[in-house]
Amino acid sequence: MESSVTIQEKKEFIRWFLNRYELQKKEAAWLLEFLSSNERLLSRVHFVDHVRHLPKTMIISAKCSKMIPFRFTKNKRVGTDVETAFYDIRTNPNEEVYIGLHFKDRAACPEYAAILEGNPMEKHDLVQDHLLSLFAEIILDQAVKEFQRKELYKRIDHALQARDEETFLRLSEQWVKILES
Repeated sequence: MESSVTIQEKKEFIRWFLNRYELQKKEAAWLLEFLSSNERLLSRVHFVDHVRHLPKTMIISAKCSKMIPFRFTKNKRVGTDVETAFYDIRTNPNEEVYIGLHFKDRAACPEYAAILEGNPMEKHDLVQDHLLSLFAEIILDQAVKEFQRKELYKRIDHALQARDEETFLRLSEQWVKILES
């Protein structure tokens, strides 16, 4: 994934963040310092607002936040041990890592906004949601047509039982049109 945020900007942000906020897990601060000291790893780090649907993520929270202190997720496996995350990042340096930081007033923080990147899976989710919506419309259309066919068939049957030739012929024409389409 190409990053629009430079390694230097990420380093400066991590330094800024660690100077202003105390983390709920001190080991998480050490992990951020480790990442900022390794340009190769830092090139694979992406700060995002939402970490859902991403293959490898960390949530790191400052003491001023009520969010969980630390969470590491990789391929849907979830853990709260910073050392596990460190080991995984160190042994898999070519994997992208997505970090969600939680701290007071993060939504209004220009320093955080400057290094935020989009979640690459959100676009996928929008496409998937659109496809599901279209699929639902198709199923609904089919259900409506099936209901209309059954109702028309009942009305034809009723016209036959009532020996109403005019209604029977008119409804039969509608039936033929439905069969042709």
